[in-house]
This record gives sequence, structure tokens and C-alpha cells, in this order.
Amino acid sequence: MGAAVAVMVAKERHIVDAFERYGATSMENGATPGEVGAETGQAWRRLRERSVVRETHQGSGRFYVDLDVWESLRRARRRVATVLLILVVLLGVVVGILTRLR
Repeated sequence: MGAAVAVMVAKERHIVDAFERYGATSMENGATPGEVGAETGQAWRRLRERSVVRETHQGSGRFYVDLDVWESLRRARRRVATVLLILVVLLGVVVGILTRLR
């Protein structure tokens, strides 16, 4: 499962990077996914659901990346990863202590 998550995050990063390189980072500078070379699969849908990729005008087919939302999503993911790492370490410590008590 970890590998699947890493692949999805990499695909999302590729899409964001493509729009950023193209300069599509505001409503005024929107572009189509084809113009920037972005795939519109599951990673695209996830970014749209999280409002990282936004349509310039409804039905226009032109999009831009909201870099503030992207950075906020990345910070939230880092926090979750940090908490999970701490929990794994704590679990290891508890198991180690219990093993020694036997």
C-alpha cells in the first residue's frame, strides 16, 4: 500500500509541476491539461477534489494550480506522516519493553 501511495503522490506532483512550469498558477493564466502535458486520471481527480487544480471558468476546460492549497495539502500530509512515524516508534518501544519483561 505504501508504494501505491508514493506513486499517487508522485503523479500528483508531476501534474502540479507541469502546470507550474507552464505558468498556469492563476485564473488568468489557465491552460488545458493537454497544453501542459498533464494526465487526467485518478491523480488529476484527487487534485480537483482537493481544489489544488481549479477550473478558470466553469466549462472552459482551462485549469490552474492553486499553489497555496497545494502547499497546505503537502503540510497536512507531512503532519500525518510524522504522527504515524511517532506511533510506530512508540509501538516498537512498548513491544521492546514488554518483550524484556517476559
